[in-house]
Amino acid sequence: MPSSNAAMVMAGPGAPLELEQRAVPEPGAGEAVVRVRAVSLNYHDLVNLLGLIDGPWPRVPMTDGAGEVVAVAPDVHGLSVGDRVIGAFHPTWLAGPPTPVAKRSCPGDTGDGWLQQQVAFPAAALVPIPDALSFDEAATLPCAGTTAWSSLREADLRPGATVVTQGTGGVSMLAVQLAKAHGATVIATSSSDEKLARARELGADHTVNYRTTPDWEKEVRALTGGRGADLVIDVAGQETLGRSVRAVRMGGTVTVTGILSGVGAAEVPVAQVMTRNIRLIGVTTGSAATLGDLCAALAANGIRPPISHVLGWDEVPEAVRVMNAGEHVGKVVLHIP
Repeated sequence: MPSSNAAMVMAGPGAPLELEQRAVPEPGAGEAVVRVRAVSLNYHDLVNLLGLIDGPWPRVPMTDGAGEVVAVAPDVHGLSVGDRVIGAFHPTWLAGPPTPVAKRSCPGDTGDGWLQQQVAFPAAALVPIPDALSFDEAATLPCAGTTAWSSLREADLRPGATVVTQGTGGVSMLAVQLAKAHGATVIATSSSDEKLARARELGADHTVNYRTTPDWEKEVRALTGGRGADLVIDVAGQETLGRSVRAVRMGGTVTVTGILSGVGAAEVPVAQVMTRNIRLIGVTTGSAATLGDLCAALAANGIRPPISHVLGWDEVPEAVRVMNAGEHVGKVVLHIP
């Protein structure tokens, strides 16, 4: 077991990260200690780094991480030293539907997160990494990957269905790949033709540039013969939700997975939701069991999460800049030394 534990620590809301030497963690009851190798950034982390998420201070940020087990508590079974693992976004949400109790904890928010060399984590919320995936790829899965997978499950996606994705971030790019593995037709939207070309490489059947085609929901309906998509995965929220409702078929599903365009009220055509029996459902990640199901699906279909930037853990400001500038396609990953 490593004899040191360096961590990047936020002293208070919005404070810059500072390198700090901390005690080597010991596994408590039901816990394992993970030597962290990689973390990925989510927009949730950007909000956290701004100091806008309540929680204890000081704390180590980042919700998503991957590494290998270096110690286990005596009461832990099914995990061994050397196992490669990732941690669930909500360690207290092990299975089943969401509840306030299940979603009460989140690494980096309610306590220390993954931006450190070693972390003690509930063993039941650690999921084995598929053999084919690297630590970098595995670190992208707890938030973005599980959210994409949960969206497909909420729609009960079947072969021949049509799925619409928005943008080219982690959720959307994994959703493209997973939907294709389900036998779906995928329509990807973005403001960049270059990024849309990458979406096609990952399996998108049709692409729509919403900057040059602002009424993209009409193009979706045209591409589906007027029927509409079976599922729209909405990542932007305020500015897109109304269009997502208009793009989906009667009885179809819109999953609300992000608020990238703002947290204000969205214009929603309520009459369409009602008269066309549209399912409008919020999705925030999933349980540890759902993360396990996602990993099994990735392994079965040979899917590798796309990563556009890999940086050092001392380059968090650059990682934040990349994400805020929209330069990434897929995920941004940080290496832990």
